[in-house]
Amino acid sequence: MRRPLKKKRTLEPDMKYKSVKVAKLINYIMERGKKNTASKIVYQAFNDIEKLEKKDPQLVFEEATQKVGPLMELRSRRIGGANYQIPQEVSADRRTTLALRWILQAAKDRKGAPMHKRLAQEIIDASKNEGAAVVRRENTQKMAEANRAFAHLAW
Repeated sequence: MRRPLKKKRTLEPDMKYKSVKVAKLINYIMERGKKNTASKIVYQAFNDIEKLEKKDPQLVFEEATQKVGPLMELRSRRIGGANYQIPQEVSADRRTTLALRWILQAAKDRKGAPMHKRLAQEIIDASKNEGAAVVRRENTQKMAEANRAFAHLAW
């Protein structure tokens, strides 16, 4: 028998943009409890986006998370001594989580610039359907499509 699911904690929106997604991004960037530093990075990145794109940075960010979030993902399942990669739909919360994680990882992998500039450029690229985070989403989708034969094993 499975244990009961944990209750989800609600996250308060950030101070400047009043957005829960931006607050989540700040929390993902935060290291060693330095939330002030993380929020400075995010807000500077949003200022850079506004300068480069001449658009509302929050709209560009929303567009980027929509385009990076995968529709399908692979989950491992052990059946009769063999592990199968089974494609499954991604829930809205998990889609947002994966999108933020992939954008942040792609920004960290870029080298040679301050973090706020790397993050801003990755968000802009993702909103244009380019960049490493979008490539990762496409690879995930291709793998799920390739393993569609095992979809009947989903639980």
